[in-house]
Amino acid sequence: MVTSPRVDHGHGWTVAAGVATFVLLMAAGYAYNVTFVQLGVTDLGRRLLGLSDGRVAAAMALMAVVTAALAVAVGVWMGRAGVGRDLRRKLRIATVVVAGQTVLTALAPVVPNEGAFFAWVLGTAVALGVGVPVTFGLTVHLVPVPARGLAAAAVTAIAYAFAPLGSGDWTVEPLARTFAVAMVFGTLVLAALGWLDLGLVRRWARQHERRAFGVGRYLRGSGPGGDAAGAARRRLLLVLGLLFVVFFVDSLGFLRLVDTPLYVAETWRAAEWGPRLAIASAHVVAAVIGGVLYGALGERALLAWVLGAFVLVHLGYQLDARAGFGDGRALGIPLLYALAVSLYTVVTFAVWADLSTPDTIGLHAALGVAASAWTATFLATGLALRWAEAGMSFERHVGLVNAVAMPTFLALLLVIVWPRPRPEVAA
Repeated sequence: MVTSPRVDHGHGWTVAAGVATFVLLMAAGYAYNVTFVQLGVTDLGRRLLGLSDGRVAAAMALMAVVTAALAVAVGVWMGRAGVGRDLRRKLRIATVVVAGQTVLTALAPVVPNEGAFFAWVLGTAVALGVGVPVTFGLTVHLVPVPARGLAAAAVTAIAYAFAPLGSGDWTVEPLARTFAVAMVFGTLVLAALGWLDLGLVRRWARQHERRAFGVGRYLRGSGPGGDAAGAARRRLLLVLGLLFVVFFVDSLGFLRLVDTPLYVAETWRAAEWGPRLAIASAHVVAAVIGGVLYGALGERALLAWVLGAFVLVHLGYQLDARAGFGDGRALGIPLLYALAVSLYTVVTFAVWADLSTPDTIGLHAALGVAASAWTATFLATGLALRWAEAGMSFERHVGLVNAVAMPTFLALLLVIVWPRPRPEVAA
């Protein structure tokens, strides 16, 4: 069992301020990505520009490829150039990224044609590709190992409470207005942290040198056969594969739900506050539970719960569509969906730093968030659009989603319960 180191509370307020800064920055960034980038971009291409689903799918594929390739390149560069240990350089790069995203966001509603749309998508992909390894790299400076589960829970709760508690209008114009204003403020805060000579930032910049911050949870101990580094690499590969499937299943299913008014008009997009407040509350409660369980159970058990919940969700929608009940007001399935999404998001925000040192956090975050999670999201978006263009029924769509989720869930259960060989102890 992995044990977490005790944090020195002599400068507890410094640690608390760092965790709070990380939570607010990452929550804002994630809310932007899961609403504006995933939903707003498709709305921009389909509704405002009148592009076919196939062309929008091609744009999302371009975004996936460029984001993943650039993120990995930046992650490798961070390790080789020592940027993984340099907080100020990360903050300055993040400032430039957020400033660029602010401009792109403000311009989104006035993109005039298909060529400009693809150029805009390329610019957004560049910002994401640079931003992912840099911002996730802040973890080793700002969040101690024992606090990472709860910090990830706070990020998740804030980010996912935003979408259902908003207006329910997920078109590009209101999303652009909301995020452009917020991102101006974020740019100013990051600029102040990155360029002003603040004592607080100086203290943060040294925290990665402490074991409580700089050595990931899964790099501690001896590991099987005494090979902690090898065990961490194997765990990294497993988590990469599992999160790819989880993000793919989530995006492929939810994007069809968004396009099916029967199932969102009285839930995620309800005119009344009640259903949206219930969904937001489920996200928050599940995030807190996930933050606590992350430290106790580890990422495999949590992801097994996630995949099992997704299987039940899509099975429920498939049975409803087949039976023709047509009661889109029922909240049971959306609440279960919120539970699954919050649990895996907690893992996403905590696990990469726990598998890393300051020199590897950029690359591992790039592989996990950009090359695995975001690639899965963008590919699922493109596939969902192509299936919609081909006229695939809702029942068939969610059935195919479950055809991916269920075998992965069963395989993961076998991995969890299968007895592992114990290392031999010399006499």
